[in-house]
Amino acid sequence: MHSNEIRDQVLSVLTTIAPEVEPDDIRDDGLLRDQVDLDSMDWLNFLIGIHKRLNIDIPESDYAGLRTLTDVVRYVDQHSAQRG
Repeated sequence: MHSNEIRDQVLSVLTTIAPEVEPDDIRDDGLLRDQVDLDSMDWLNFLIGIHKRLNIDIPESDYAGLRTLTDVVRYVDQHSAQRG
């Protein structure tokens, strides 16, 4: 899966959690939680959604590093490549 496809999937999960979000308004390098005003429960649901949609395990120890759209896309890209 290419980065653009991953990005689209991540945004799709995000808009499932926060339907009011306009994907075109999301900046890749801005803090996601600030951009879409997600509380900690929504953020957790977002990460779980990424796990379910893209079949990527995200251990809790990695949550802190996933702050921007770029972070999430890169993480998924790296971990899907490891699965082969």
